[in-house]
Amino acid sequence: METRYAERLNRYVTAMRNEKPDMIPIRPFVAEFTGRYAGYNCQELAHDYEKAFDAARKCAADFDWDAVVANMVYVWTGLTQAIDLKYYCVPGIDIPAGTGFQYREPPQAEAFMRADEYDQLIEDPTGFLFNVWLPRASASVRPMGEPTSYENNLSFVKGGMAMMQYFGAFPAQIARLRAESGTVSAIAGILKAPLDIIADKMRGYLGLVEDLFERPEKVLAACEALAPHLLHVARSTADPEKNVPVGLWMHRGCVPFVSFKQFDKFYWPTLKPIIQELWAAGHQTLFYAEGDWNHHLKSFAELPDQSIIYHADRGDIFEVHKVLGEKFCLSGGIPNVLLGHRPADEVRECCKKVIDGVARDGGYIMDASAIVQNDAKVENIKAMTDFTREYGVYSSGSSAAPPSKTVSSESFMPTHGASTISPGVCIPWEQKRNDLPEIQGDEKLVKEIWENIDSLANTYIWQVLLSF
Repeated sequence: METRYAERLNRYVTAMRNEKPDMIPIRPFVAEFTGRYAGYNCQELAHDYEKAFDAARKCAADFDWDAVVANMVYVWTGLTQAIDLKYYCVPGIDIPAGTGFQYREPPQAEAFMRADEYDQLIEDPTGFLFNVWLPRASASVRPMGEPTSYENNLSFVKGGMAMMQYFGAFPAQIARLRAESGTVSAIAGILKAPLDIIADKMRGYLGLVEDLFERPEKVLAACEALAPHLLHVARSTADPEKNVPVGLWMHRGCVPFVSFKQFDKFYWPTLKPIIQELWAAGHQTLFYAEGDWNHHLKSFAELPDQSIIYHADRGDIFEVHKVLGEKFCLSGGIPNVLLGHRPADEVRECCKKVIDGVARDGGYIMDASAIVQNDAKVENIKAMTDFTREYGVYSSGSSAAPPSKTVSSESFMPTHGASTISPGVCIPWEQKRNDLPEIQGDEKLVKEIWENIDSLANTYIWQVLLSF
């Protein structure tokens, strides 16, 4: 299994570096499909992460894939219920047990951030999340100044312990994938664009659109304030070995959700430096371009060679290849509607067309266009897998992974727009020190432990925002 794992890791990394491996790696982003295959419904996958882990392992072993996400049904609804988050529909509670978890977006008038609160967000993003955003996003957390409650106190205890339990379970899952089927864990870390954060979790889409016209400079300043914090989360959760990429989930920053001018002013200038910083540190980013981002391919081409893997969903993967194929590895391009509703022969024909059109020189990873839910046919996923194994072999490919990217000290993040509190910090040591009596021992030790514990609270709120 270790030999198989090493071969697959080398194959996967070689393709991601836009080079030619021995064969095309197969890395399906399979979510509720794993439950359908393993005999679990959507409620079981979302509410019992051990069943979701089990289903991912079973699919990885039975289909013989090179890499999978350790759990693509990533939101553990037990944790969202512990925090009492309002924006989730939990399978088996709010929606039928056979339906995947859903997001609720509140009405514009009830958005989790108000139009006149940008300055608070800009001054201290972490403090804003704890003091303003979370009390609105959670049914249990009480706003600042209001009497606390038993439910309020329990939500932090249960939420924090549940998060540590859930994240603490991933190393064992990744180790089992490696030991039991020689499968690589496909991604590490999480990132979203600043503008997507405002649209997804703060102002809502309608609120964002209003703000882009009514208070554009506030939106830009907020994106600039959020960017260093989002970079911190991505960098601190990335693969320390720098083999697998940070996942960037791309939502509402493209045409037609925003205009070309808005993309150029708000979305791209505040995301691009984060990607450049990650690459300078040796980390690739997986651009999971949900929807159609083909209008913006020339902007993405501005990034350094090999710095990203570009995943095509509804965008034309052949056009993507024309613009980005010389610079970056591509993945996806097999439509989900085909996998769910057409015969297996059409799946094989599509795989051949994509391989012939974008993968002949390497730099391609086989995957569906979007995350595979429970409408995909087992025979069609098998057809995609088996055809790629048979047809996607390179006669002159390499079985050895290319060397790691050289780390650079160059900085890309703008210095303006910085908030008063540094990324990764809730209460700075300088502030805490003023509340303590005279320290009679080693102040450096006290400071180090305080900052380590304080960073856990920072991790908690930013992971609630980004991951759940």
